[in-house]
Amino acid sequence: MKRPMLLVLHRAQSSPGRVARLLQRKGHALDIRRPPLGDALPDTLDGHAGVVIFGGPMSANDPDPWLQAETDWISLPLRERVPFLGICLGAQLLARQLGATVKGRPDGRVEIGYWPIRATRAGAPFGPWPERVYHWHSQGFERTAGMQQLAAGEFFENQAIRYGETAFGLQFHPEVSFQTMNRWAQSAPHKLQAPGAQAWSLQRQQGARHDRAGAAWLSGFLDTWAATGC
Repeated sequence: MKRPMLLVLHRAQSSPGRVARLLQRKGHALDIRRPPLGDALPDTLDGHAGVVIFGGPMSANDPDPWLQAETDWISLPLRERVPFLGICLGAQLLARQLGATVKGRPDGRVEIGYWPIRATRAGAPFGPWPERVYHWHSQGFERTAGMQQLAAGEFFENQAIRYGETAFGLQFHPEVSFQTMNRWAQSAPHKLQAPGAQAWSLQRQQGARHDRAGAAWLSGFLDTWAATGC
């Protein structure tokens, strides 16, 4: 068995979804921790193959002590050069750790549903990228020194970034299955009324069209990502 992957979640009901299933198929055990519920993060990652920090309904700018502590903790995988992947909130916490700004759009537009992304030249080796990916966010992050853009979007520019050799951030949600997408829509229907949020019927149509490509991309991306720590 390969060394475990550390998966950081932010609510009791949160699931690592497709990322967890793929990592297990690839031979990794999972070490799941939830800092808001009192789980401590390790002092070293010598025993882990990588770290994935997932999303949540909170903002990266919130003043909660656990959130600041988690943001500060990200310096550990950066320093030890352990593969790090931030997804949505996780990517925004990485950006905050690196000194970048996290904020919403001035016009209040969000991204919820399947929206297109385009790979940059730097992102080409991590493809083939899906045409559309699943989003659920109202804030995005800016780039700072050392960040390399891998994929861009029309309304939130930075959709995928790399920092150094081993740290990556994704603004979108490749881990989300149809079941999770449905649960999110049912638990927060008011958010589907925001500008930029797709109707649930359109999300289902887009999911049927683009989900398989997203899952295939994620599997290949995780292989490439995990290998950066070798």
